[in-house]
Amino acid sequence: MSTNILMPALSPTMTEGKLARWLKKEGDEVKSGDVLAEIETDKATMEVEAVDEGFLAKIVVPDETEGVAVNAVIGILTETKGGAIDAKEAPKPAAAKEAEPAKPAEKAAPAPQPANREKANREDRGERIFVSPLAKRMAKQAGIDLSTIKGSGPNGRIVKADLDKAGAAPAAAAAPAAPAEAPKPAAAPAPVITAPHKKIPNSTMRKVIAKRLLESKQTVPHFYVSTNIELDALLKLRAELNAKSPKEGAGAFKLSVNDMVIKACAVALRRHPMVNSTYTEEAIIQYDDVDISVAVAIPDGLITPIIRKADAQGLAAISNSMKDLGARAKAGKLKPEEFQGGGFSISNLGMFGVSEFAAIINPPQSAILAVGAGEKRAVVKGDNIVVATVMTVTLSCDHRVVDGALGAEFLATLKSIIEEPLSLML
Repeated sequence: MSTNILMPALSPTMTEGKLARWLKKEGDEVKSGDVLAEIETDKATMEVEAVDEGFLAKIVVPDETEGVAVNAVIGILTETKGGAIDAKEAPKPAAAKEAEPAKPAEKAAPAPQPANREKANREDRGERIFVSPLAKRMAKQAGIDLSTIKGSGPNGRIVKADLDKAGAAPAAAAAPAAPAEAPKPAAAPAPVITAPHKKIPNSTMRKVIAKRLLESKQTVPHFYVSTNIELDALLKLRAELNAKSPKEGAGAFKLSVNDMVIKACAVALRRHPMVNSTYTEEAIIQYDDVDISVAVAIPDGLITPIIRKADAQGLAAISNSMKDLGARAKAGKLKPEEFQGGGFSISNLGMFGVSEFAAIINPPQSAILAVGAGEKRAVVKGDNIVVATVMTVTLSCDHRVVDGALGAEFLATLKSIIEEPLSLML
């Protein structure tokens, strides 16, 4: 008896992945829990464990194969070494397809309906269709064919009342039958590159990043609000807390500005829960927990490990969690539950000296905060100009959920928390 090994779905959004490499060879014994292979998903390279026991009789999908569909057969186990593979379990050759039943001869096109017949006759006679500008605009918006409408105005002129009677549904019914499959628009031609170059194949992660962020910009109505935040008080508190940290051991920590921004955002989200939400056609989903995704750069792109219940965690816990998640993200060792989900994102490029930028929302979230570098700037206080450490932050919002006033209120709250950071200790 043989058993198929199927391509697993390692995330809710995964439809295909890359089989990076097998860790077992044909003929090897496999026990439940053994690591069979490494699968490259849109987020990380993950190990796949065996569920059944037996011997790896056949590797169907070799190493470095991209675009393997979820639930496709990638290998076959048998109960004994060298055992026969059941015919019903053996995968069919890629070229083989299920025989399709013979299609009956296509029926003759149905006789034209009266509306279509009237249209043909009017066109054949070269008649001009008289229509008011308003009716013409309404017909265009509703997709109504004016040649199927009989006008009730002077000299047969089509007016608004005729469009009201016709509606969009009759027009759709009267329209000529569409072909079985609409022709697909031609793909944009590949750019002609004559300069010396090299091709870098897109990884699975890069393809998914491209797809998701393109969909975000095309389908999510972004708007942006920015503010400048003074950091001197926060930097002073950070230095004092780090000085009190044990040098080593379980209680040791070293806070970064980013750790404190995460905590400040968590507090602000608790005060403005609508920012911690997702839009759906039926309702706005408002999350009970404040789970913050933090963008981390990795060799193939980026990944967003999540600080769960960030508003309920202390600064030291957030700092140590972020260091652990960041290190394992760069090593490709995150578990799916550690990077899937989250209700709000933070992207910090301040460590690269970037003063200001706007980030793209990570669906299905409704907002992302872009954090710039803290830098010395001239600030007016009263009638005096003083030097202060200032950073610029920009909140990208999904206008379907977060209105302009709410985005501004959230930033005002965030600014007050960071500029008076002792509230983070409460």
